[in-house]
Amino acid sequence: MPRRHIRVTGAPEAPLRAALTALRTELGVPESFPPAVLTEADQAAAKPAALPALDATDIPFLTIDPPTSTDLDQAMHLSRRPGGGFRVRYAIADVAAFVVPGTALDAETHRRVTTLYFPDEKTPLHPKVLSEDAASLLPGRVRPAALWTIDLDADGRTVAVDVRRALVRSRAKLDYAGVQRQIDAGTAEEPLALLKDIGEARERLEVERGGISLNVPEQEIVERDHTYTLTYRAPLPAEGWNAQISLLTGMAAAELMLSCGTGVLRTLPAAPDGAVGRLRRTAHALHIDWPHHVSYAALVRSLDPRRPHHAAFLQECTTLLRGAGYTVFRDGALPPLTTHSAVAAPYAHCTAPLRRLVDRYASEICLAAVAEQPPPDWVSAALDALPKEMADGTRRAGAVERGCVDIVEAVLLKDRVGEVFDGYVVDVEERKPTVGTVQLKSPAVVARIDADGTPLPLGERLRVRLTQADPTATGAPKVRFAPAR
Repeated sequence: MPRRHIRVTGAPEAPLRAALTALRTELGVPESFPPAVLTEADQAAAKPAALPALDATDIPFLTIDPPTSTDLDQAMHLSRRPGGGFRVRYAIADVAAFVVPGTALDAETHRRVTTLYFPDEKTPLHPKVLSEDAASLLPGRVRPAALWTIDLDADGRTVAVDVRRALVRSRAKLDYAGVQRQIDAGTAEEPLALLKDIGEARERLEVERGGISLNVPEQEIVERDHTYTLTYRAPLPAEGWNAQISLLTGMAAAELMLSCGTGVLRTLPAAPDGAVGRLRRTAHALHIDWPHHVSYAALVRSLDPRRPHHAAFLQECTTLLRGAGYTVFRDGALPPLTTHSAVAAPYAHCTAPLRRLVDRYASEICLAAVAEQPPPDWVSAALDALPKEMADGTRRAGAVERGCVDIVEAVLLKDRVGEVFDGYVVDVEERKPTVGTVQLKSPAVVARIDADGTPLPLGERLRVRLTQADPTATGAPKVRFAPAR
């Protein structure tokens, strides 16, 4: 599901790094792994617990990730099926081949829960010898994986699912921009060219079932003429097509779990009363036409994240994703809620085990379901604790994200206090209409605005003055604006 991403390109070393270091300390982010964990990781990297007998290294898998990524969870191979339709082979890093239950390494993953991403570095779930080497699906390396084979009909609907352990070898590490260029130019070979065909087919099915994918822009710091500014980068279509392969696999995993009666789903109830109404007011504020006969899902699909006011609205749309959680069930006792409202179907996290704890467990349950066996005892023993562990980890990841956004904006604006900017008011507090949110036209900053005694003009353009930009501020917004007088 979408999150706001922040990428730093040539960002100033200080005070940005100092503020980010302080944020890591404030949130209790671990600086390093304990020695015993590193020792176990080294041993596991040198000699995995078990390697599968099935050899699928003849399949020419490829990975698609940001250019600098080395923690590669997924590799894919796409092909056409005889008689029509498609075959999706999706290899997921087999973390269980390296992490033995009950060890110090296993316990550390339960403390960390998820990889945390900061603009300047990341705090990984697993030691780098595993996450960026021995367990990562790097090109040219033989790796253990959970190999999904999902057959689709000509419309992209799932007709058969299989998952089993196998040895795989990726042939190429591609990035989104390069993939997009090849597909647009018509130079992509069929396994890659089919990403568009399958991705668009799955997007059409998403529309049909009422699902929603938010193309939330990535916030990026860019160096220009020895200064720095903040911009938005709109996602490429190839990123959406790639995400559809992951969603497809997560939906297949959820169905396997429901069929075997044991699992851990990613669930999200329908948006609470008033939430969509609030978004309608925000749409009006941003001068986005939203006729009453047009559904929320249809509106979102019509937006262009390259347009600043559309980008701001897409960011506000992420508020409807609040309330997502993990739901455990076992022994055939299905929970009342089995669906994720944004996916509009049952869904499970299973495609990022190098970066997210729960995926290791979901993978094991699915492997057991296909083999018509019960999940391993270590999975059953840990299952009930997973929702709280993941909720705690998700909250910390959210705090990291919010803190990083605040710091980046404050650092970039700290020498511009007193300056006047063009912006527009995108939100106003209902109980206190003198307080709200303003989005600047440039740089791409969305921050708090306080008006002295005068209600803010929701949806109107407004000249605003920067009154505070302090990356060291605690207990309050680091960036504040006021209407320019």
